Amino acid sequence: MTEPIGVAVLGSTGSVGRQALDVVRSEPERFRVVALACGRDEDQLRAQAAEFGVAPDRARLAAGEPQVLRDLAALPEADVVLNAVVGFAGLPATLSALEAGRRLALANKESLIAAGPVVREAREAGGGEIVPVDSEHSALYQALQAGPRERVRRVILTASGGPFRGRAAAELESVGPEDALAHPTWNMGPKITIDSSTLMNKGLEVIEARELFGLDVEQVEVVVHPQSVVHGMVEFTDGATVAQLSMPDMRLPIAYALAAPDRVSTPVGVVDWAAVGQLTFEAPDLGTFRCLGRAYEAARSGGAAPAVLSAANEVAVEAFLAREIGWPAIAEVVEQTLDVVGAPGAGTLDDVLFADQRAREAAREIVKTASA
Repeated sequence: MTEPIGVAVLGSTGSVGRQALDVVRSEPERFRVVALACGRDEDQLRAQAAEFGVAPDRARLAAGEPQVLRDLAALPEADVVLNAVVGFAGLPATLSALEAGRRLALANKESLIAAGPVVREAREAGGGEIVPVDSEHSALYQALQAGPRERVRRVILTASGGPFRGRAAAELESVGPEDALAHPTWNMGPKITIDSSTLMNKGLEVIEARELFGLDVEQVEVVVHPQSVVHGMVEFTDGATVAQLSMPDMRLPIAYALAAPDRVSTPVGVVDWAAVGQLTFEAPDLGTFRCLGRAYEAARSGGAAPAVLSAANEVAVEAFLAREIGWPAIAEVVEQTLDVVGAPGAGTLDDVLFADQRAREAAREIVKTASA
């Protein structure tokens, strides 16, 4: 009998981490948890460790402790490292897993976006592989198997449009965190849900797709698809488009990332075609949702501009959730930070860390001015 796949779940108490553990519960003969890490929820971490038989030294709190993430990501028994740490803090785990030659099931898009060249170097040096966990990138990963990479004309990422789809900028001046957190189709953590409301999530995914699949940024397009059934599409040079469809359920891309190229036997997200009704698509409103356009600009600028974008957005989202700024100011903080910091070089990890620090400092000063 084949040994179960050893899985290290980093960010185990968050939304993606908990759903990954659901996948393990559904197929215990297929997967076993070998390590757990979270930021601060020690009680839930200990309960998870007890349930899955993870030793205390392999179930660790990692808030402010990058070495904890690095150590767990490089464990020999970890066949797959699920990086579901929120934000730039996930970078050490990304690099460590790839340098150790592990499969990286990547839900932490910020580390790849901010440090793309450094991540590529770690992947090449260690021989690790990245399988995306984001539903959209998982869809592209699957659809790209339908033809050779040189025959790809473009890829299309779908966006639900979030809770504010169809609303004009003037209507969004007074919305609060509770409004932005009311996502119509997905159940996600607060940061990614706010990013969905601004379409920054989709902008970050554009940059992530470029890095994951070696595409030019102009080959990555976004359409709004409110039903969230089509998760991503690949158009080939002969005009054929291959798509991946399922009902919104993060357990499907998580399971695929853990098992690929195989598939698990427990179905989730199954589509009832008679009940699904219409599938509609529309262009994003770049005037109201300015973050998407700024993400494209950062991608074109290159260097550490994506790192600046991501860091400024993290600061802005934290400020919005704390009610220090309004929803429209999220885009304003990002725009002003990019104007101040620009696109510094990103050839080394130190370059990326420096750009991230400068961006956070600049964004915090902009937040202070906006909230004064």
